[in-house]
Amino acid sequence: MRSYTKVLLIFLFSFALVNCTKEDEIPSDVEINDFVWKAMNAYYLYQDQIPDLSDRRFNSQPQLNSYLRGFETPNELFTSLVFDRPTTDNKSVLVDDYNTITTPSIRTSVTHGMEYGIVAVPGSTTEVLGYVQYILPSSDAASKSISRGDFFYGVNNTQLTRTNYETLLEAANSYTLNMATFDGVTVEEDSVIVGGIKVPRTVDLAKSGYTYSPIALEKNIVSGANNIGYLLYNNDFSNNYINDLNNSFLQFKNQGVNQLILDLRYNIGGGSFVKNINQIASMITGQFTNQTLVKERWNSKAQPWFEQHQPDSLLTKFATHLNPTTPINSLELTDLYIILNGSSSSIELLINSLRAHINVHVINSRATLGNNTGAISLYNSIDYDFIGRSENHTTAVQPIVLEFLNNNDETFDNGFTPDMRICAQEDILNLGEIGETTDPVLNSVLNFINTGATPPPNCNPLNFEFLFNSLNRQRIVDNGVFIRQDLPNTN
Repeated sequence: MRSYTKVLLIFLFSFALVNCTKEDEIPSDVEINDFVWKAMNAYYLYQDQIPDLSDRRFNSQPQLNSYLRGFETPNELFTSLVFDRPTTDNKSVLVDDYNTITTPSIRTSVTHGMEYGIVAVPGSTTEVLGYVQYILPSSDAASKSISRGDFFYGVNNTQLTRTNYETLLEAANSYTLNMATFDGVTVEEDSVIVGGIKVPRTVDLAKSGYTYSPIALEKNIVSGANNIGYLLYNNDFSNNYINDLNNSFLQFKNQGVNQLILDLRYNIGGGSFVKNINQIASMITGQFTNQTLVKERWNSKAQPWFEQHQPDSLLTKFATHLNPTTPINSLELTDLYIILNGSSSSIELLINSLRAHINVHVINSRATLGNNTGAISLYNSIDYDFIGRSENHTTAVQPIVLEFLNNNDETFDNGFTPDMRICAQEDILNLGEIGETTDPVLNSVLNFINTGATPPPNCNPLNFEFLFNSLNRQRIVDNGVFIRQDLPNTN
């Protein structure tokens, strides 16, 4: 966390008085709304575009009180102050109970270990087919005869349909899968030979408590003249896994990798703080000590003050340590290849920040969304810090307060167009093995690295109707990237 000297700052606030009088006292019935309005007036990025947040909107505290009493709930007030939701701002939120603001915990679940998708059976209006996307290591499924690319048509001898597949697959703690073969047109029952007799192939799966591996897969791939590190990362970007990432980068460093593929196809997102992204960026690089990775641009009130009094607080420079005793293992790379399937605020920040220093190649099915803003948690205290907050309520606000720029003053509100396109849905008839050249996506990226070739993908040529993916329910809502920063008082 950044640490700066607490400062009592009085902004130009049109109803501020030199001497405190009873007129300035805040009645208990508007205390929460008063906090919400003043926090948004002080730090909301779009403050100067909201007429009701203008410094000239009210001439006195009593006038403000009268306005605040016009809202039945703090959330009603807050919503009225958010700019152009959801087109411009879909990230700012009011939190009724700040005790629910917690850091991400270690990722766990109750699972059988099979991540899967569901497609409609061609030519049928009711029947569906399941396919195995991948198997979690050390799970129940990992101990069974089932693997990525397998198909199943039923559960407990019941045909999967559009109306029953979620109940049969998601609700039960254990079940038997009826396995199938599929050529893209016809679904047939799979079979095995047992004791010389051909019998239907089935797989028994049972759910149990599971802790997800910090790193899904790391390996060294020698391809052409390149020594490539491949990292499949599925967890959030919180502090929980930073040490594990650092250890993986040490292995890559010892192996002398000169390129890195960061595979985030199955990433669930979440846990995004600038500090975490800085540490990951510093693992990838390391040759830019004391150079700026991220710049912050606050609203028209806060930015000039920071520039005059705390200019360094607007800059995030490349890190050298995770903590005072743990150095970052840096690869000093000049090229990074990121495989995405969608958009992520934290990865957009990583891409934009690094592209001012190295070549960042984006592999994705579409352009990213351009979430280039940062948020902060504000509490009802003199400096909006958690310490010293009012004990009369538990309301907090998490507004967008800044835009991110890189060292070249570039931002990313228009997102990033892929340097190489992949399909939004993988080819279920040719999934291959993750981390091997049989995986068409990885193989295409390796060809891109070695030759620069980016042929357009042939997506879903058989026009499958994709209905469900078990990973989608695990994805964390993208609330944007947060910062931690001590703030001056603004009122």
